Amino acid sequence: MPNRLAHETSPYLLQHADNPVDWWPWSAEAFEEARRRGVPVLLSVGYSSCHWCHVMAHESFEDPETADRLNAQFVPVKVDREERPDVDAVYMEAVQAATGQGGWPMTVFLTPEAEPFYFGTYFPPEPRHGMPSFRQVLDGVGQAWTERREEVAEVAGKIVRDLAGREISYGDSRAPGEEELAQALLGLTREYDPQRGGFGGAPKFPPSMVIEFLLRHHARTGAEGALQMARDTCERMARGGIYDQLGGGFARYSVDRDWVVPHFEKMLYDNALLCRVYAHLWRATGSELARRVALETADFMVRELRTSEGGFASALDADSDDGTGRHVEGVYYVWTPGQLAEVLGEEDARLAAEHFGVSEEGTFEHGSSVLQLPQREGGHDAERIESVRERLLRSRAQRPAPGRDDKVVAAWNGLAVAALAETGAYFDRPDLVEAAVGAADLLVRLHLDDHARLARTSKDGRAGANAGVLEDYADVAEGFLALASVTGEGVWLEFAGFLLDHVLARFADPESGALFDTAADAERLIRRPQDPTDNATPSGWTAAAGALLGYAAQTGSEAHRTAAERALGVVKALGPRVPRFVGWGLAVAEALLDGPREVAVVGPAIDDPATKALHRTALLGAAPGSVVAVGTPESDEFPLLGDRPLVGGEPTAYVCRNFTCDAPTTDPERLRAALGG
Repeated sequence: MPNRLAHETSPYLLQHADNPVDWWPWSAEAFEEARRRGVPVLLSVGYSSCHWCHVMAHESFEDPETADRLNAQFVPVKVDREERPDVDAVYMEAVQAATGQGGWPMTVFLTPEAEPFYFGTYFPPEPRHGMPSFRQVLDGVGQAWTERREEVAEVAGKIVRDLAGREISYGDSRAPGEEELAQALLGLTREYDPQRGGFGGAPKFPPSMVIEFLLRHHARTGAEGALQMARDTCERMARGGIYDQLGGGFARYSVDRDWVVPHFEKMLYDNALLCRVYAHLWRATGSELARRVALETADFMVRELRTSEGGFASALDADSDDGTGRHVEGVYYVWTPGQLAEVLGEEDARLAAEHFGVSEEGTFEHGSSVLQLPQREGGHDAERIESVRERLLRSRAQRPAPGRDDKVVAAWNGLAVAALAETGAYFDRPDLVEAAVGAADLLVRLHLDDHARLARTSKDGRAGANAGVLEDYADVAEGFLALASVTGEGVWLEFAGFLLDHVLARFADPESGALFDTAADAERLIRRPQDPTDNATPSGWTAAAGALLGYAAQTGSEAHRTAAERALGVVKALGPRVPRFVGWGLAVAEALLDGPREVAVVGPAIDDPATKALHRTALLGAAPGSVVAVGTPESDEFPLLGDRPLVGGEPTAYVCRNFTCDAPTTDPERLRAALGG
């Protein structure tokens, strides 16, 4: 019989709806039930494409005997971290403070007042590798609760007090200047891996936000070292196994330092961020590889993640059926020499093995290999390689596909809107811009209420009950601002303004300018989460600073610019010390130092060829954070278009920054020079 999760919208929660565990969703009623029964709460946090979440579910939550013990001693609460990043953040901070590490599945035992007192991540069904079994943990915690209740309450109270004492102190509310950005670049240089690209050791994550900073720093200062780190890292990732050499798109991270073997789940946010990174790298260098990867990644998102409502699904699982009914990680993507021969014949299989780095010993499990591009392009006949790639892709499509988490997350869709709009504009792919508009329409239609408050998620055309957090407001505003620049439709600027008004009113500390991850009127947790550092996505704090700055450049709003500057104070403090973890904040700081530049393109009509040429040149300008408005001289859709006449009756571009304007120009080449192109 299904438990209480059967009516939820989260695919992750629905995966547990038939467990013998009597799960509750996160709710006041669950904690009321714990108080009524006088038992603790077991909080289990995971997400749909998490491999070890599936393992623990199969081993423990599907086991009737384990479920009986769990139900008897606890009120079990299941949370999708992607739906409730606030709950995840608060308890993950406690787990990391207590154990020195964290991850998913996250397993936390709470008092009925939601105060944590015992922590872990994955627990095996039997004791192994020094870990107790999950049943041992249940019995031990249950016994402590029954026999040493006062001690448990004391521990929980101390943890909550310690968390409250970890408030962020970030110096002053002034934005970083030249000195801090130079120090950040130096710090990144020290952590850079010159042999393999990227930063740090294994596991290696795509450093999307840091690359955006490096590209902007190069555009502003001409620093060749910054461009080199960005270019080489992007090339190594694109040639490695972390990139799907057949279908496009990136896996979550590489388990090794060389980008060879990925953790195979494919997340919307990684692909949106990396699509934009490669498009920006092409804009800076003209690299054919960057162009190919940007377009293949955009096509992957539209082909495999777009939902029937026009939004983008969260993720594809790492695991899939190996053909025997067992779910195995990576089996959809890897190849043996024998499998190549079966599809291609002996001669083409030898070519494919050499081209994609497939060997008899393999690079993954059981002699299989993750496809890579170990050699420089041009080593093999391009037409023959393309034929091989198409045949392998067709054959792979016959394999059981990884599952898809169909929920639409507002923030990640905002990132996808920005990426697809810009990529479509750069490479003359109106279909990609249309896909961006479709996702933006869905966000407005389904996620925004009458007061422009955002729902965090939706699924199958139904909005979820969870309120949007700061990253939702910030990333959706960022997507709308990019869409406004690309389409010339001022309504997207207007919607961005509605969202950013909420940021100022409900997420900002009026005294310090600091930003919180949850709104002032959101559900009260044991602590109000606040994290200025990037994780897999830009921190909500610095994403909001970027959107506030872009909106201020489009509208001239002093309040939004001041809020952006004050929010960047945290980057002044953290940038020189931990630049890898505030990459997006550093990128926004580059835009602030550059102006950012405001470009108005006016013409007799948006689709006039000369107007389009100026508009495209403006979008391709590499100046950090520049904003673009396009329209007719009579248009009132963008404040930047006001009082901008045509020069000599010709389409004309105006470039301003820091309250100073260049002479208007009708020449795309002069405009390119004015934008650092």
